[in-house]
Amino acid sequence: MAKKIRQVAIYGKGGIGKSTTTQNTVGALAELGRKVMVVGCDPKADSTRLLLGGLAQKTVLDTLREEGEDIDLEDILKDGFKGVKCVESGGPEPGVGCAGRGIITSISMLEQLGAYENELDYVFYDVLGDVVYGGFAMPIREGKAEEVYIVASGEYMALYAANNIAKSIAKYGKTGGTRLGGIICNSRKVDRELELLTEFAGKLGTQLIHFVPRDNVVQRAEIHKNIVVNYEPECNQANEYRKLAKAIDTNEMLVIPTPLTTDELEQLMMDYGFMDQ
Repeated sequence: MAKKIRQVAIYGKGGIGKSTTTQNTVGALAELGRKVMVVGCDPKADSTRLLLGGLAQKTVLDTLREEGEDIDLEDILKDGFKGVKCVESGGPEPGVGCAGRGIITSISMLEQLGAYENELDYVFYDVLGDVVYGGFAMPIREGKAEEVYIVASGEYMALYAANNIAKSIAKYGKTGGTRLGGIICNSRKVDRELELLTEFAGKLGTQLIHFVPRDNVVQRAEIHKNIVVNYEPECNQANEYRKLAKAIDTNEMLVIPTPLTTDELEQLMMDYGFMDQ
């Protein structure tokens, strides 16, 4: 019997640090010996850059445009940190077409070329911002990603976006296999942030799977085109990413979330003193 691949999508508000969190977590999973493929689903094509040491990888859509459909897997898949398989979907030419179609095209191409048959433990989809419609909803809508983790912080718009993503999971989870695995807090050092995110996750019916503290070593590693677990492996932040990786690796709490209304979300923020009445 073939081993079941855990397919994980990472969503979150644009600019929340989703791609950085994903790459560091994947690096820590690779340290544990897990075989992982990362599929970058952002037209900016920066979801695998740190795992590849800064290499600007050729995207699936660019390869198809330049070489036609007669391509090999090695044309679109590169090995990164500790053998992590790296793919970038890419996007259409500026001003032309739907960016979300790159995800649909890329996943179909990867399936055709046998990328999902390489003894993988995980496939991670790093999805653009908080967009949960069109092609960007594809990992949820078509059940490609059975586990979703939402990166958030204690800021209102980050939680607003997380709640919208939860609504999408709730909608498609009722007819498919997609479930929410938890909230990842990528801290912005907001007052009472841990308590707020813990309560928010509880109201969604899920868990705060890990609280990632803010540390400037993340920016230093990025400037050096690296992930923290490789750039400064003994530092506290590297260990935080390892804790997150282990929490995901052992997670069995997968739920259909119960999103908040806008009024409930605003009341939660008021309870924590963030919105004056």
